[in-house]
Amino acid sequence: MVDRRYTLTFQGDWGQANLHRICGWLSQEVGDRSAPGSRFFIRNGRGGADAIENVLSGEVDVALMTPTAALGMVRGGLGPLAVDGAHRLRALGTLPQRDRLVTCVDAALGVSTMNELADRLPQLRIATSPDDGVNLIGLAAHRELQAAGVEPTAVENTGGEFIYSERPFASIAAFRDGAANVLIHEAIMTPHWQRITENKQVVYLDATREVLKAFDEWQWPSAVVPQGYLPGLDHDLTALEFSDFLVICTEDLPGDVASLIAWSMTATRDALEVQYRHIPPDRSPVTYPLDPKAIASAPIPMHPAAESTYSAMRSDEASAKELIWA
Repeated sequence: MVDRRYTLTFQGDWGQANLHRICGWLSQEVGDRSAPGSRFFIRNGRGGADAIENVLSGEVDVALMTPTAALGMVRGGLGPLAVDGAHRLRALGTLPQRDRLVTCVDAALGVSTMNELADRLPQLRIATSPDDGVNLIGLAAHRELQAAGVEPTAVENTGGEFIYSERPFASIAAFRDGAANVLIHEAIMTPHWQRITENKQVVYLDATREVLKAFDEWQWPSAVVPQGYLPGLDHDLTALEFSDFLVICTEDLPGDVASLIAWSMTATRDALEVQYRHIPPDRSPVTYPLDPKAIASAPIPMHPAAESTYSAMRSDEASAKELIWA
């Protein structure tokens, strides 16, 4: 319980996706345990580098971003996320979500490796997100292409094309329906990915040694998509890690508030989890059952009050309140 009146602003996603849902869950659970008159706001965001920027600037108190793999740049002072003041960032916890950044192509393009894309520049119609300084999908996709010898400017100069969208679903649809012949995106657990072979055969491209090296320089790990997880995937695919939602703040967030958020993330996790239980766990955009140890982990330093709270909690500690969505 926070026994004083205060105002707290969360930043989530565009409004209809998982980060906003998490913000709604936390603002309600924290609000129920705060002094009357406390105010809670949820601001729309993009779930990428804007979370870091707006927390550090003080525009918001708490923000969510994905993937946690990108935080290697923050931790190491590397690449585009080597931002001023990053040492002030703190984590409040992690919501587990298994995801990968996957590259696949129309089989008619006639390539079987990423390096072969460089020989098809005029033919490429690449569906992904923009590399605009905020969108981490676009950042990773363009880094991957460059490591594979595909310079984005060269694609456009030779008659190729990028088909950009902020979120994955328009890109996936463009690939499925033939407007694009290369897809580089995430959210692989969604039904949209299961429909990409409706109109054509596809080939999934493993991340090459050169791609893995480029991301190693950013302390960004790779991961595997198991055979059969995506339609037509006939082998374990090496891809970029794109998992987990990180809840961040700065060292200035009051300790009693940080502690209450950490407690809520663990003790009331059923209130979030129940909203996803109609989806099989390996297809859910929030991986359940939520693991308290995973929630209490982070790729950057934890806020000390949150860390103390997690250390003191029992793994079976839970709120006795009725669940809205049960």
